[in-house]
Amino acid sequence: MDEKIPHKAGVDGLTAKWVPVWEREGVYRFDRTRPDVYSIDTPPLTASGSLHIGHVFSYTHTDVLARYQRMRGRSVFYPVGWDDNGLPTERRVQNHFGVRCEPSLPYDPAFTPPEKPGKNAIPVSRRNFVELCRQLTETDEKVFEEVWRSIGLSVDWTLAYQTIDPATTEISQRAFLRNLARGEAYQSEAPTLWDVTFRTAVAQAELEDRERPGAYHDLVFTAEDGAEVLISTTRPELLPACVALVAHPDDERYQGLFGKTVHTPVFGVEVPVHAHHLADPEKGTGIAMVCTFGDTTDVTWWRALQLETRPVLGRDGRFRAEPPHGVPADEYEPLAGKTVHTGRQILVDLLREAGALRGEPRPITHPVKFYEKGDKPLEIVTSRQWYLRNGGRDDALRAKLLERGEELNWVPPHMQVRYRSWVEGLTSDWLVSRQRFFGVPIPVWYPLDADGEPDHDAVLTPDDANLPVDPSTDVPPGYTEDQRGVPGGFVAEADVMDTWATSSLTPQIAGRWSLDDDLFRRVFPFSLRPQAHEIIRTWLFSTAVRAELEEGVLPWRDAVISGWVLDPDRKKMSKSVGNVVTPADLLERHGSDAVRYWAASARPGVDTAVDEGQMKVGRRLATKLLNVSRFVLGLGIPKPESAVTEPLDQSVLATLAKVVEEATAAFEALDQARALQVTETFFWTFCDDYVELVKGRAYGDLGAEAAESAQVALRTVLSALVRMFAPVLPFAAEEIWSWWQEGSVHQAAWPSVPVVDGDPSLLTLAGEVIAAVRRAKSDAKVSMRSPVETLTVGGPAETLARFAAVAADVRLAGAIGEITTRDGDFSLDAKIVTP
Repeated sequence: MDEKIPHKAGVDGLTAKWVPVWEREGVYRFDRTRPDVYSIDTPPLTASGSLHIGHVFSYTHTDVLARYQRMRGRSVFYPVGWDDNGLPTERRVQNHFGVRCEPSLPYDPAFTPPEKPGKNAIPVSRRNFVELCRQLTETDEKVFEEVWRSIGLSVDWTLAYQTIDPATTEISQRAFLRNLARGEAYQSEAPTLWDVTFRTAVAQAELEDRERPGAYHDLVFTAEDGAEVLISTTRPELLPACVALVAHPDDERYQGLFGKTVHTPVFGVEVPVHAHHLADPEKGTGIAMVCTFGDTTDVTWWRALQLETRPVLGRDGRFRAEPPHGVPADEYEPLAGKTVHTGRQILVDLLREAGALRGEPRPITHPVKFYEKGDKPLEIVTSRQWYLRNGGRDDALRAKLLERGEELNWVPPHMQVRYRSWVEGLTSDWLVSRQRFFGVPIPVWYPLDADGEPDHDAVLTPDDANLPVDPSTDVPPGYTEDQRGVPGGFVAEADVMDTWATSSLTPQIAGRWSLDDDLFRRVFPFSLRPQAHEIIRTWLFSTAVRAELEEGVLPWRDAVISGWVLDPDRKKMSKSVGNVVTPADLLERHGSDAVRYWAASARPGVDTAVDEGQMKVGRRLATKLLNVSRFVLGLGIPKPESAVTEPLDQSVLATLAKVVEEATAAFEALDQARALQVTETFFWTFCDDYVELVKGRAYGDLGAEAAESAQVALRTVLSALVRMFAPVLPFAAEEIWSWWQEGSVHQAAWPSVPVVDGDPSLLTLAGEVIAAVRRAKSDAKVSMRSPVETLTVGGPAETLARFAAVAADVRLAGAIGEITTRDGDFSLDAKIVTP
């Protein structure tokens, strides 16, 4: 092709120029007909709220690896998903449109949300609410897609999916039904962690501890012989839910109480006293009350000791209207309908009046469990939920999942500890049902008996061919719509699947499991799972569970775990703190390649601060790459028969061979930061030393053959460097490639290690000498073009012999009149011609 080298080149405008070209020409399209597939289980992109610089950080890491694999000749399966369903989307829709979902309302096809949300949310049917969710997420996704394209993600946008689109819903429901058929999915009426704000169940993986103020209250229980038994508790409001007291079996203070009963203060309910090893003799008074339910330890004791159930809190977080069995109605009545906070105040007053509160509450600060997206402490309520077996109660499955963790190649390796700790610490199966609206419906119904009561043990399932289904509008096989909700008919399961129950199937969803068997066979198991470390216990583990249950294999070969992005003061970013950095302004001011350079410079698993100084370095690097390319290509096209004959040129190619080898090894080890480091270090040596050393010779100052040698070497190195920088600086690399090559650099082959008989030390030696000459000129305060009258190089005979091979280039580059040498230690002495 005719080379088209511009008179000027810069990084501005390259994003807008090349993004549409890549899409139009299908540069990143996956080709399933090619045998060597590299498949990436990409994290679905969130489209709710604002884009976080942390997303750019981690997705850039993945994109750099994808681009490298593509240049290695592999057909890269790099899909993109949108993480739509779940509570964040529902909350955003509620705030954006000023509505709330009321499932009892009928669908209104003519409903239009107000232009501006009012003070009071408008109740809408579930179907109307879901339509608004879809409407807003589709709008958000278009905006987010433009941002992601501008960052240069080389995903195949034709493979895009949503975590709640029809295909995803079908795959998710089919997988669930197969779990159900094998006994891996089951229902249970059991204590459940409950968020009272969202009014939904919460899984163990979604918990986080937050430090909150509290207080110990000393309550007086009465033993059978009238003796006082002092209990310290931070939750006196749960006294009517008390079903037992427990102390450690070795605690001498309570040996006489084990097997006997005591009466609760205020309510006078008789409860047993048990011994259990989980009771802590050092905590409070050493004896604790078991309530149904205050915390997960209560649940453990309740199960282990087979205690009765006496729940007092409802799903709305308030005290139930009626007292639990065995609790006097008159004493309970002041609590009915009250919040937990108000109930605590009322009960403390009642304890004081009864003389059953010793002293005043003692303030403390202690960890309290929250839903990771919630604002209020979690409660534990008894409810019917769907669970999926995950090894929490199955030692054989737990052992197999631990084995899968050993099989997986973790980058960095220490991240495996988080996985192992999570699996070993599981105490329950995976709760996968949610009492929400915008999610994949659990695809079952229940028959109603003659009294209209559902039989939850007789689950009705759809025919596989009818998937996906919405039980709220579709009917089970053998029934008609007029039988919905009537005795002898059926009722739909109202719950939806937890968002992780869908996201845990991303390999199956992206690979179109059960929908496109040929595609799934080519991409699964996937080559790579990239993700953040804080969701190892949720996304990575749950995906491993689903693959184990369905396919009996590990779903990927490698997992690359990214660290957090910190604010410029190296503090974790948080919306509540207000230190979240969004990428739009950074991309506008520094350019996409510069932001990618900052991200790619971070090692896997390492927390990294937002550093605009590093982005400026990246911009300078891209600019220098453009400019040095203009110089090299501007020298003209060498003759086809030209060869590299000069020692310094052979030396730079030998050095390049080592760099290609090191960078390739780093990429194969999934360490893009190391690959970038070795490439960039060589690049600056190439620009600052080699180019300056051979510039005069390349122009022909030492003859045509020597010039051709320099030009061939310069072009060879440039070709390799542009391709090696392409994964990190895709826009600058594509721009340069277009000046002198056909096609896209991102479809070009990764550089091979050049075979050359050269001595890499010659370039190092010549660089040291020319650097010393520059320092001498700088110290003399003269121009770098000022002549040097004489340069004396001292050193051992072997060093002087090597220097002789590059002396001509050094003399020309340094404007040196005469070079002399002397035996001895290595030394340089330049005599500068001063004005």
